[in-house]
Amino acid sequence: MSETSAFSWPVRVYYEDTDAGGVVFYANYLRYLERARTEWLRSFGFEQDYLREEQKVVFAVREVNIKYLKPARFNEQLSVNVENLQLKQASMAMQQKITRQNEDKIELIVNSTVNVVCLHSESFSPCPIPKPMYKVLKSCM
Repeated sequence: MSETSAFSWPVRVYYEDTDAGGVVFYANYLRYLERARTEWLRSFGFEQDYLREEQKVVFAVREVNIKYLKPARFNEQLSVNVENLQLKQASMAMQQKITRQNEDKIELIVNSTVNVVCLHSESFSPCPIPKPMYKVLKSCM
């Protein structure tokens, strides 16, 4: 992943993701965003189970601003992007987009900003992002 490009994770739309109208049920886009954030952290070498067990931290979504722009349908291949916008001591904000390749152009399906807070895994009180993780994320901004 280069410092100037967003991380991208492929997602295929399964039948179970769709509603009675044959399009992705709106809440399932949040699942796609979550998967991409997990894989984004993994691409830096940070596994969430390790963070919880060894570093005693978890991450929780504090706020999501999401705009649904176009429907996605069964069996389509989507790309879910993550780009770190803001990094603070105990939180971060990410721009996330869901796109689809359509002939020669990329269509924007969903545009969102997700704010995540770092919490102590036992007390669920805010705590600093572990220093090694903070340094890696800061270097990519």
